[in-house]
Amino acid sequence: HVQLVESGGGSVQTGGSLRLSCAPSGLSVSDFSMAWFRQPPGKEREAVAAIRRDDLTAYTDSVKGRFSISKDNAGSTLYLQMNDLRPEDTAMYYCAAGEGGWFGGPWSGVNQYDYWGQGTQVTVS
Repeated sequence: HVQLVESGGGSVQTGGSLRLSCAPSGLSVSDFSMAWFRQPPGKEREAVAAIRRDDLTAYTDSVKGRFSISKDNAGSTLYLQMNDLRPEDTAMYYCAAGEGGWFGGPWSGVNQYDYWGQGTQVTVS
């Protein structure tokens, strides 16, 4: 039984920072491709950042230089450090885990990921 639980969301002012955490049960983040997606109000879900088993990372263009995805050494937690937040970053943020290694498809594809969290809300104003 796999569960992914996100935390760390909240309301911040423009230019502020937040760190999101994803604490899975039933899997180690070191053994899966992990990703953060977000869904702004009234829009489709979009990929934000991902980190592969070998620590290769990928980011969507709009967050490069501002966001950083990482995992702890024990493999128990996935993080998304978000700096210089903007109103356009307002969204529900979801943690995702995939059993593959981005082979045969883009890192940002929803179908690359097998497990999803419930989401944590980030609001920037």
